[in-house]
This record gives sequence, C-alpha cells and structure tokens, in this order.
Amino acid sequence: MMKWTGLAAGLALAAAFTPHQAAAQQPSCPVKIGGVLPLTGSMGPITTKIAQAAQLAVEHINQGGGVKGCPVELILRDDQGQPTVGVDAAKYLVEVERVPAITGTVSSGVTGPIIASVTAPSKVVQISCCSTASAFTLDGRSQGYFFRTLPTSKTQAYATASEMARRGLKKTAIIYVNTDFGVDMTKFVKLALPKLGGDIVAEVPYNDNQPSYRAEVTKALAAKPESLLLVGFPKDAVTIVREWLSLGGSQKIALNNSMRVMDFVNGVGPKFLNESFGMDNAQVAGPTVDAFNKSFQEKYKTDSAGPGVHTQYDAVMVLGLAMNIAKDLSGPAIKDAVRQVHAAGGAQVGTGPEEFKKAVQLIKDGKPIKYFGATGPIEFDANGDVTGPALVWKIQNGEIVTDRVISIEDMQALFKKVEG
Repeated sequence: MMKWTGLAAGLALAAAFTPHQAAAQQPSCPVKIGGVLPLTGSMGPITTKIAQAAQLAVEHINQGGGVKGCPVELILRDDQGQPTVGVDAAKYLVEVERVPAITGTVSSGVTGPIIASVTAPSKVVQISCCSTASAFTLDGRSQGYFFRTLPTSKTQAYATASEMARRGLKKTAIIYVNTDFGVDMTKFVKLALPKLGGDIVAEVPYNDNQPSYRAEVTKALAAKPESLLLVGFPKDAVTIVREWLSLGGSQKIALNNSMRVMDFVNGVGPKFLNESFGMDNAQVAGPTVDAFNKSFQEKYKTDSAGPGVHTQYDAVMVLGLAMNIAKDLSGPAIKDAVRQVHAAGGAQVGTGPEEFKKAVQLIKDGKPIKYFGATGPIEFDANGDVTGPALVWKIQNGEIVTDRVISIEDMQALFKKVEG
C-alpha cells in the first residue's frame, strides 16, 4: 500500500537503466511527467490503485527504453480533491519542475480549473484517467491540450438512464455533487431518462466535505421519489446514503462509477445496497487487457478492479508513446503526437515493457503504431475523447460484482435513441 503525506507528497519513479543506456542519455535526462491526483480528501479511497497504475506504467516505460533514451520520472502531487489545491499543484509542476505533460486528475471540478489556469495557457499536454465533464473538449478552453482515456460523462449518464428504465425505476430524485462532473451527469440523465420512460421529480445539488447532508436529503424526499440517483464521491456518498435511508428513502439507488469501491459499500453497509446498482466504463476483453491485469496483480498483490485503474495506466502509456513520437519534448509537439499513438495502418503494440520496447523501435524506424491498452484500442477523436462500452455493477453477498456489460454497439444505438 502506498502512503502519501501532505500537499508536497511526491513520487519519483525512475527504473534503473543499463550502463549502455545511461551513456546514451542526453543532458535533459530524466524526462519528467507531472501527475495530479486526489491522494487525500473525499476521493482518497478510490485513488490508491489509480496512483499504483501510474507507477506501473512508468516502470513499464522505463523497462521498455524510456523516452528518447532517457528514464522517465513521475512527479506526483496531491490535489486533495480541491480546485485551488489542484491548481497550485499543477502550477508547481509546470513552473518549478518544468514538466511538458501532466496526467490527472480525477474530479472534473479540479480538472477544469487546471485546464483553464495552467495547462492550456502554458501549452502543456494533460491526459486524464477519470474526468468526464464533456465541456472540457467542446468549449475551446483546452486549446487541444486536454485528452482523456475514458468516455465523457454523457456515456455514463445515458447508460445509467437506460439501466434505470430497464429496471423500471420511476419518480427518481437526483442528488449530485455541485461540480462540473455532477452538473454534466445530471444534464445528460435529464435528457435521456424521460425519453426512455423514466421521470425525474427532484434535482438537488450538494457541496462536498460537509458533516451532514440532511437538508439536501430532506429536500429530495419532499418530492416523494421512488428511487434515487446519487452522483458524487465515496466519502460524502456514504453520509448521504445513510441519511437517505434513515429518513425513509428507498433502497432502489443508482450510483456513478466512483462508488465502485468497498470503502463505500462497507461504509453504508452491504445489506442496505442489495437493490442498488452502479455504472462504470467497461474494459474490452483481449490480450492487452489481460496482460495489464496480470502485471498489476503481480506487482501489487491485489486485483486491478476499480474506477480509473486501467484508464490511468493508459493515460501514462499514451504520454510515453507520444513523447517518443514527438519531434521534441515541447507541449505543442507532444500534443500533435498524441493522436499518432493509434495511427491508421500502424503496427499493433500493447501493454507491458516488451510491447513498449517494440513500439519504441517502430517509432525509431519511422513506422506508425496502433496502441491497444489496458482498456483496449486507444483512439482519440477530433476533440481528444474516446468511446467505449459501459459496465453495470451491483452488490452481491457483500461484494462488488459485474451485472452486465453494455457493448459499444448497444451504446451507439442508445445514443441514437436519445438524440434522434
């Protein structure tokens, strides 16, 4: 288990190189990549595995040859789940450590200010594992410097609405965190659910890190809902669900992906969640996914299940590949190279150090590559977004289990049904 202390918590990850490799290094070695994650605060419970995935990716990059002959150093800072702290952390990475690229962060409420105040103005590439607010890649604020390795909140929202309708949930109250993420999810659920046969009777925002949410829960219950959609993060969600149930709320509860952790389940009590379900992004099956799962299990002696784990690995691997492809390590050059990690007609490369080594050699030879990662094929669209299947999870015998997977084809059909 990794431990982190304070805002200045740092993680320097540079695998040892052979003497021959060391001799080939250039004066700019090591190559730095910045990382911003909520290592503490309300999202801390979901972040340990995400940080471990970033660490594993850096190890694989370094074992596979690094970036332009240099080892990679990941400098990781804690945003505590707070926008001001996140901006300060990103400024430190860009202005002091002079990183040309950042991975992070989890909360859209933190990612948005970092894009607007730090990475876009500084022309620093930012790839997020977990921030889904659709506006980041649509409203121009990122200037093309922001990418993400998971689908936007629209995918999760539409899939959630579809599953709510499939389960016959009527008269739903939505309680959502008042951030870019919560607002975005709510907007798309409101668009989809009525077209699929559901009805929203109350929308109640909340601000995180409060000792109690009785006022918000009471307001939602006043509409006499038959079910609840809760959009937020584990620590606050435990309090909200406890108060919801104690005040007579239904156990028919829909949850977003961040609650797919045992801290949330155990905090509420598994027996109270038997009628609940949640949504997350699904990993496609395949050898590159299996290879990552095996590597993670061997490294950390635990499974790779959980939100953001696979997508964080891919975010760092994409940066490593793009930095090798780029003509130099400036932000603009890396930005242009990101979409070349999955080039048409390229040779397929996968996860792990040997596959990264294969990719580096192909790049040196001037040949295109197609990266298939821990989440399957990573192909960015014109906005810097990716598509993918969705996963429905539930609580069974006190454990989080997969209920079913909604395929990419079914998701495409759902988009057409909602948007006409």
